[in-house]
Amino acid sequence: MTATLDIATVRAFLLVSELKSFTRAAEALGTTQAAVSLKLQRLEALLGKRLVERSPRTVRITADGAAFAEHAVALIAAHDLALRGKPVERALLSLGISDHVAGPELVPMLEQLHRATTDLALSVSIAFSRDLLDRYDAGQLDAVIVRREASRRGGETLITDEFGWFAAPRFRLPPDGALPLATLAPPCGVRSIAVRALDRAKLAFRETFVGGGVTAVTAAARAGLAIAPLARRIAPSGLIDVGPDLGLPQLGRSKVVLHAKVGDTAKRAALRTLAAAFRSAAMSNELT
Repeated sequence: MTATLDIATVRAFLLVSELKSFTRAAEALGTTQAAVSLKLQRLEALLGKRLVERSPRTVRITADGAAFAEHAVALIAAHDLALRGKPVERALLSLGISDHVAGPELVPMLEQLHRATTDLALSVSIAFSRDLLDRYDAGQLDAVIVRREASRRGGETLITDEFGWFAAPRFRLPPDGALPLATLAPPCGVRSIAVRALDRAKLAFRETFVGGGVTAVTAAARAGLAIAPLARRIAPSGLIDVGPDLGLPQLGRSKVVLHAKVGDTAKRAALRTLAAAFRSAAMSNELT
């Protein structure tokens, strides 16, 4: 009898290969890690090839796995096209991401989300956490990824960020000793954390640069104009944490959470994929 491939198993393999994690693949599929492992074992037995090498901390795709993945992508695309028949109008998944959250994980997260949402159109807004939560509460956004606020309960924790005071290596304090800051304008939550910490420590500061986005803030820091309070995860190369050397107060940690209100099955599946991809990319960045 000719062997046949199971589409659900092939999808599971592709998620493992893209997310580099059995745990994250299981999250995206809404199943268990054991179930995903069993699917891949059966697939490897069927193909007679080792597709994945797994260690306690990493998952690596073998050469045979990479070769199979190319065919698997084409298979899934053909399957989905045959299932859909003619093109249909796609529902819109509207997502908001806080500017101080959208770090290096954004690109792989959107790539994975795009691959997983062939039946959905995607709208992404980058803004302040407070503004996004207001739009979410008003029903204008399906989901938001923001920093947790003390006054708000619920949400799914994706990661926990640690903050630091980042500046260019050539940065020097001005003669008057007042700390020059590069921040976003109010109501930026990270700005509030930094200002409160400096006030409690009774340290003089002035906001030398107020940017319209984190990209502008980090550019000012890299140009040597000021110090920027940033999550370590999103601080770009070329900046260093000058807090310890300057005796600046610790800024602590902050949870990044996903809030979602969706009833559509496709949207729920897409958000599971999004959460898994975000965690996977964040974990990969920590290991590099």
